[in-house]
Amino acid sequence: MTKPGYWERHTSPPAAEIILQTSYNIPAAPICVEQEIKRSRFIADIAHAEAKADALAFIELIKQREPEARHHCWAYIAGHPVQSINRACSDDGEPQGTAGKPMLNVLQHKNIGEIVVVVSRYFGGIKLGAGGLVRAYSSAVQQAVEALPLKLHTTTLPAIIHLPFALESQIRHLLDGLQIDIMQTLYQNSVEMHVEVELGRELEFEEAVINASSGSASVTFPRIQT
Repeated sequence: MTKPGYWERHTSPPAAEIILQTSYNIPAAPICVEQEIKRSRFIADIAHAEAKADALAFIELIKQREPEARHHCWAYIAGHPVQSINRACSDDGEPQGTAGKPMLNVLQHKNIGEIVVVVSRYFGGIKLGAGGLVRAYSSAVQQAVEALPLKLHTTTLPAIIHLPFALESQIRHLLDGLQIDIMQTLYQNSVEMHVEVELGRELEFEEAVINASSGSASVTFPRIQT
């Protein structure tokens, strides 16, 4: 049973949300931004959260750092900003719908993935009302996101290049030009180079390898074999 003030999503997104977006922004470093509204302090902390466990661990960390705060409201998107099925939020004792969901809405509109935010509130003695709380928590997250350093995350697939020994130098030169790192090289009867290829560019990459080797090298994608 879902707790009051807590919302979590683990179902597949609607068809309209399934968009092939292979690159998106993620937090590059944690950030903390504080603002005061009618004597209440709102401290917004944002961090990178690749998975649900990372988000929950960060939430607990902030609760321990701010033990005197009356509320620790939070929201996270643990994965792709649009396609992720791991999104959740909590009002943590504030009136239902006045904190967690407005915070999550800000994250979704910013199109940032792998992100968690906690807003710790120290009550200042003046009630803000439902509308005031929505604006306050939204503003706290908005200010933190605007100051948040970002980096680009690219979704990749593992690929294996199979090639003769004589072509190793040539294929390494090709990979350097494509700015693709070699994760592992295995030497058996031939050479196997393990790399990561950007999702959606598999055919382009395979053609580049075949052309550079005059057809002597091949590429396989272990996770998408049929």
